[in-house]
Amino acid sequence: MATIPEYRWHLAPDGYATRRQLRAMGLRPGGQDVAAVLARPRRRREPLVAYLYRIDLARPVRPMTPARAAALAKAMRARRTCPACRTDAGYCIPRSLGMCVTCHDSPSPTS
Repeated sequence: MATIPEYRWHLAPDGYATRRQLRAMGLRPGGQDVAAVLARPRRRREPLVAYLYRIDLARPVRPMTPARAAALAKAMRARRTCPACRTDAGYCIPRSLGMCVTCHDSPSPTS
């Protein structure tokens, strides 16, 4: 079993990138395994870890199809719809509240 090379923060050689860096370049890992690990030491806690992928093995990002765009729009619409008042809040409903801020802040009817 081969071990994965580990580099310290800012000391990884050229040719490696994180998922976010690949995405900014218009690429995706494309099924390849993690090629290296980047570790940033912290005091009194475990180090922050980032997984690196080889840029030369990365593939282009798949284009957005009309069906994927429609599915994404439907999912985002569901995240914006308040379950209490059934209106589009115009922002993603916070999961901690479970409803739009207006419904959460309005006084509840007393029995």
